[in-house]
Amino acid sequence: NNPYRAYITIIEGCDKACAYCVVPVTRGRERSRGSDSILDEVRRLAAAGYTEVQLLGQNVNSYCDPGPGRRSFAELLAVVGEVPGIRRVRFTSSHPRDFTADIVTAIDTHPTLCDHIHLPVQSGSTAVLRRMQREYTREQYLEKIALIRRARRAISISTDVIVGFPGETEADFEQSLTLLEAVQFDAMFSFKYSPRPGTAALALDGQVGDEEKGRRLVVLQALQREIQQRRHAALVGTVHEVLVE
Repeated sequence: NNPYRAYITIIEGCDKACAYCVVPVTRGRERSRGSDSILDEVRRLAAAGYTEVQLLGQNVNSYCDPGPGRRSFAELLAVVGEVPGIRRVRFTSSHPRDFTADIVTAIDTHPTLCDHIHLPVQSGSTAVLRRMQREYTREQYLEKIALIRRARRAISISTDVIVGFPGETEADFEQSLTLLEAVQFDAMFSFKYSPRPGTAALALDGQVGDEEKGRRLVVLQALQREIQQRRHAALVGTVHEVLVE
């Protein structure tokens, strides 16, 4: 109900084959809106007094413009950020497989694009990522993080992590902990794996007990809390503009 922020769905459905995800079952295949239609909506919102827009999609950076402009996702970010009256542009959630350097360049170039990227990793173990059908490795994910860290602007990074995915060993879980230490995320959404009807993960062996999943989640969240406290402490004495909700 914020009178200054508007949310715009630019891509619906999902073509990614993540083994735990119900979105392809419930929402169908990916469908992108034409960029001209999106821009028209942003201009109407700006005229109505909105100053911030957030572009939404299950894998928002998989956007594929069906309109005559054939804009890439980075190009769409740029033109939305240039609409008069719009002071902030956000987007979520990005898929690491489709995260490219031109997105970072767009953020660097356009001050209206917020210096924040949500890049869900789900697990720090390549073996678990393969079972999840995430289509990238731990090393490839860290390469995407390196792209972001090389930006001229300091860009905050948040993520999603699942613990207790079928077959996740203690060593796999430790890989998630070491990934948190390596990346130093600014925020994290974390979950215990839970079965969902129609997903490929239902057929996987190696189900992790609920008590063990709970233990791993507590350990993961405690580490992230320490990381965030350190990062927050570094901001003491600095001044930032905020949008209060």
